[in-house]
Parts: sequence; C-alpha cells; structure tokens
Amino acid sequence: MDEPSADEARRTNSGGAPSGHAPGRPGDVPHTRVAIVGAGFSGLGTAIRLLAAGRDDFVVLERAEDVGGTWRENDYPGAACDVMSLLYSYSFAPSTEWRRTFGTRSEILEYLRRTTDAFGLRPHIRFGHALERARWDDDRKLWHVTTSRGAWTADVLVLGTGYLSEPAVPDLPGLEGFEGTVVHSSRWDPTLDVRGKRVAVVGTGASAIQIIPSIQPDVASLTVYQRTPAWVAPKPDKAIGPGQLWLRRNVPGYQRFRREFNKRGREIVVGLMARPDLMRKTLQSSALAHLHATVPEGPLRDALTPDYVAGCKRVLFSNTYYQALTSPGVDVVAAGVDSVHGSSVLAGDDVRDVDVLVFATGFRSVERPVARLVEGADGRTLAEHWAGGASAYLGSTVAGFPNLFLVLGPNTALGHSSQTVMIEAQVGYLLSALRCMDDRSVAAFEVRTEVQDRFDAMLRRRFTGTVWEDGGCRSWYADASGRNPSVWPMTTARFARMTKSFVPSDYQLTTVSARARDLVTER
Repeated sequence: MDEPSADEARRTNSGGAPSGHAPGRPGDVPHTRVAIVGAGFSGLGTAIRLLAAGRDDFVVLERAEDVGGTWRENDYPGAACDVMSLLYSYSFAPSTEWRRTFGTRSEILEYLRRTTDAFGLRPHIRFGHALERARWDDDRKLWHVTTSRGAWTADVLVLGTGYLSEPAVPDLPGLEGFEGTVVHSSRWDPTLDVRGKRVAVVGTGASAIQIIPSIQPDVASLTVYQRTPAWVAPKPDKAIGPGQLWLRRNVPGYQRFRREFNKRGREIVVGLMARPDLMRKTLQSSALAHLHATVPEGPLRDALTPDYVAGCKRVLFSNTYYQALTSPGVDVVAAGVDSVHGSSVLAGDDVRDVDVLVFATGFRSVERPVARLVEGADGRTLAEHWAGGASAYLGSTVAGFPNLFLVLGPNTALGHSSQTVMIEAQVGYLLSALRCMDDRSVAAFEVRTEVQDRFDAMLRRRFTGTVWEDGGCRSWYADASGRNPSVWPMTTARFARMTKSFVPSDYQLTTVSARARDLVTER
C-alpha cells in the first residue's frame, strides 16, 4: 500500500486521527480538528467563523445545558450591557430585534440562542461537558481533552472561557454559618424574594450598580458595603423607536454604518486613558457632574466621590444608581465586610442584622481557573506557567502550549469598547493559523518564547503613564504584584492590524513530511 500523501495526512474525520498520524483503532476516543471550550460569545463566534470558512470538523464543549456564557449565568435583577447593542454583537450576525440602545441580559441571551440556531451550531455543541483536563501529547502532536461526560483528541484546542466565568466570593470569617440567604450576582437564585427583607449588598462594581436600583423599591432596608467608590457616568439608554427600527430593517448598510461609527468613536476613550490629565477634564468631569447633580452635598456625596482617576477602575454607567442610594432605608457603609456572625454583618464598628447577603464582588478574572486544567508540552499547567504573571502573544498563544489558542486571553479586556471586536479579530487570527497548517502541512505551532516576551515587554511599556498605572487605584485588572495582565491598552484597530494574519516566523512549526508520519520541527 502506498504511503499517504501530505494532503491526506492533514485530513481528519469525525472518528479519525490527528493530522499526520495513523487512523484511530476501534474503541479510541473520537478525534476532531478543533475542540472549542465554552459556548459564550467567544466559543460561538469561533464556531460560526469555522463553518463560514468551510470547516465543520470541530466540537464545542459546554459545561452548562444552554449557550450564553456570562449572559446565561448572570441573571441578577437589572442585568444589562453598557456597550451599544449594535456593537455588542457579531458584525457577521447583525440583529434588528434590539429593543433598547443597550441590551438587557434577556435580549443578549436570546440573541445568542437565535444566532446559534441560525448558523446551525447545535449539532456541534456537547452540553453538560465540563472541562476536567486537557493534556498536550508531544509525541502525537495532539490534545487529549477530558470532560465530565466524555473524552476527545483534537489537533487544536481553543479556550473560549473568557475571564468572567468563575465568581469571586470573599473568604469571610463566619460566612458559612450565616443564618440568612447568601447569593452571588453571577449565581442568582431565581426563587429569591427580597420583598420586605433586610438586604446587604457587598461591592459597588458593574453588577452592584444594576442590582441596587432594581431591588431597592422592594426591600425593607438596604445596606451597601463600599470599599472603593466607582466613577459613574450617565447612561444614554433609550427604547428603539419605530423610525429607527424601520431604518435598521430597510436601509442596506445602515446598521453596519452605525456600528462602525460607534466603534470608531469609542477609540477616542483609550486615548484619554493614556493621558490621566485629559481624562480628568473629560469623562471624569462628566461623571463628577452626574454625581453632584444627583447626590446632595454632604457625607454621602463625599463617600461616593473617588480619589483616583476615572478609568483606573472600570467606569460604570447608570441613570438610577445614585437615586437608589439617596432613597429612604438605604445606607452606604464606606468599608469592606470584616466578618459574619449569625445574622449579623460586621464592618469595623458597624454591625447590622440582615436577611439576605448579596455578593456583587465580581470574578476571579486574573487567576483564570481554567488554566489549572490545561497541561503543556513540559507537563506543567498553564497556571504554573503563569505563576509570575499571565501572558500570551496577542492574547492568543502561549509558549510551551502548542496548538493552544485563547480567545479573550491575557490583555484583551477593554475599558473603552466591545469585547466582540476583540473576539472577531482573534478568531480571524485563528483561521489564518489553520490555513497555515493546511498550506504547510503543519502538525503543531508554538509561539517562540522570545516573540511572546518581546510582545509582553511592549505591552508593559504601553501601560506607563496611563490611568491603569498612574491613576491611583487598585483594580481587578491587576494581579497581586500590581502587574496588569487584563487590559489591552491600545485601540481595537491596532489589535485588529496585529492579528490580521498568522506570521509563521513568530512560531516554531512542526511539519509533516511527504511520508506523513515523519515530523520535522523548524527551529
């Protein structure tokens, strides 16, 4: 029998083998060209673009029983987006069904479900498959992926888990013995009834400023524990009127124009974030005016006035937050919670009895728990590689982890625009990498250490003098050492240019020879 050609070696099928290896024997785990972890914006966007490129040999592994990611999990009262709906959606899947300028949680989740069905993704999704382990096999040049309900091998592993997937709950003394109800914003109990209850909200970030106005009219009393106040600007939100709907549905290119206009306009903000002096005069000045117009002069206004530059922490948007805090029965405690005792919450000398304790304390965004489950070429996990600080080339690839691709990896979070813009750029980069694998008979690609280090050094330089380093705050953007592995400190247009095409010289490539089973590494 003739040896398979290089082209034949690259082909895979639903029960077949990885590129360049002998076909699987009966009883082997199924093989796929691309395994995607997560069915949120990142994973679904990757899957759609793969299908559009004629690539249907992939599987999406989702731990839950529905798509949606962050927007499925975060079902707290008032949950909504602070990016314009036309931009907080895929450019290749526009919708004319948005009912407000800024989408609510239910609208966004419905958009993702509708888009999943429209592109025929469900046959590729395996629901109830939580990732338990992913291990790179350097001999066979493939990933062994184990989930709670099965196993696969894959040529390429894509982590579409993002950075807002695992809730952060403070380890407070006495919390386990709390006599009331405890809930985190991202794990909201739909049966929870706060009417007539004494409620305490811990945190004043993005979820808190939505929860507080939503529940305040119904509760008996509301205590807000604030360690650090946020800069809150007005939110220009309104219902989409009939005229606007007609334009979106009947004028070709209108939605695309509006989306592009909003995207480009937001790029101005990242320029302000690079200049704290300009930020103080612009967005910060607007937020301060909003505070002064809403909260009377006095101790509460003082407590709600940040002492850092806007943008150092995430800037928030709300038209109802300050009004809720000035309502009868609402108290702001300018301190973090120290401990819990029975039904009492203690913060310094302040002691309050509460029935419901709400943690609006965000996520373990810097730690990225999924990193503990992924083992690279040397047997160490991604978490171990990142012990000194998370880093990835173009937020996408990591030295020591061949054929691993991260969507919304380190330094891809935005303080000024929509994450969908970053997702689409990264998925385009992935498709370019897959084309390179096909064209050059590549079995494995691994970013060169010096390339990743040079990129990371460039990022560190770009943070110098910005609000993220010189803004005078400590935020979830930074790790324990003060290093920022979260934010992309430049324009999204710059990121799109840098990820426009996969550059082979940035990578160590292992190719398949004409004999198909011989692997040759380009060093």
